[in-house]
Amino acid sequence: MNQTVLIVGLGLIGSSLAVCIKNEHPNVTVIGYDYQPETMTIAQQQKIIDGTATQFEEAAIEADIIILAGPIHTTIDYLEQLSHYQLKPTVLVTDVGSTKSEIVAYATQFPFDFIGGHPMAGSHKSGVLAVDNRLFENAYFIFTPTVAISKRVVELKKLYEGTKAKFIELSPSEHDQITGMLSHLPHIIASSLVNQADDFSTDHPRARQLAAGGFRDITRIASSDPTMWTDILLSNKTLLVQLIDNWQTNMNQLKEWLQTNQKEAIYTFFENAKETRDTLPIHQQGAIPGFYDLFVNVPDYPGVIAEVTSLIAEAELSLVNVKILETREDIIGILQLSFKNEADLSSAKNYIESHTHYHCHTK
Repeated sequence: MNQTVLIVGLGLIGSSLAVCIKNEHPNVTVIGYDYQPETMTIAQQQKIIDGTATQFEEAAIEADIIILAGPIHTTIDYLEQLSHYQLKPTVLVTDVGSTKSEIVAYATQFPFDFIGGHPMAGSHKSGVLAVDNRLFENAYFIFTPTVAISKRVVELKKLYEGTKAKFIELSPSEHDQITGMLSHLPHIIASSLVNQADDFSTDHPRARQLAAGGFRDITRIASSDPTMWTDILLSNKTLLVQLIDNWQTNMNQLKEWLQTNQKEAIYTFFENAKETRDTLPIHQQGAIPGFYDLFVNVPDYPGVIAEVTSLIAEAELSLVNVKILETREDIIGILQLSFKNEADLSSAKNYIESHTHYHCHTK
């Protein structure tokens, strides 16, 4: 491939796409543009991109493919700007936004070809220095082309071969309905639980201390970027209002069962949830990034955490998070190590068990 690709926005997603493209297609020229000049400088110094664009219009005119890798409403602003430029007749524009209906509907009014894209991958890190050439590996990468230009999806799949992602095509509406149910609503619920617990802890200070265990785990996704999630919710608001109404109806039903001591109904509520969850795929990336946790039984003595993390470093594996679940005198403690993918999880388990007598397990 001898193309010029312009990536607008050099954060985690944009920079990671850049290295994946270059790794698979070294002849492709990747130009980066970001509103922060220092980000472009870092990207070029780290050889993430081949060059930087000082002017958005000049770079856009020369590009064969333009990837808009910013927040949803920023992407809409860039689309409007592109409509005024003399782009190549064959240019293909795409994005990485978490909702698709609004963007695709807006883009169809312009003369250039646009295909909505959504890589369902993320990290607790952000910015150009969080670049990761394995970020998209085995993750779903969704495209939402209109019927008129659906054949051009093959160009994006070819360009993104280096991501090693699983490509799927959906309509913009179906994409937003699925991600609304499986990603957006859970983020709302998790954040609501955290906010309610925060209010509760005002009268019960011990609650914050006890929340460090299971409560913290089930509300992990509430730690997501608030700016990004405000943008996502507002761009999918019609569907989310409906989903919230449905959730409230279900909660009112459960409330009624509790008030009237409907034991069988409550039991069925939990039974159905258990059966459904137990059939879900394990360790496959979906609408919400998966968590790959390794639990290491360690003795409680000075230096044990450093010992285990040093082994992880020796194995050249990247940790996402480290948490002590329990360490008390003379009692075996649990060290929770979180990884970004199943391969790293498996490698860490094997390496620790082969170099220590500690038992490791996953859930």
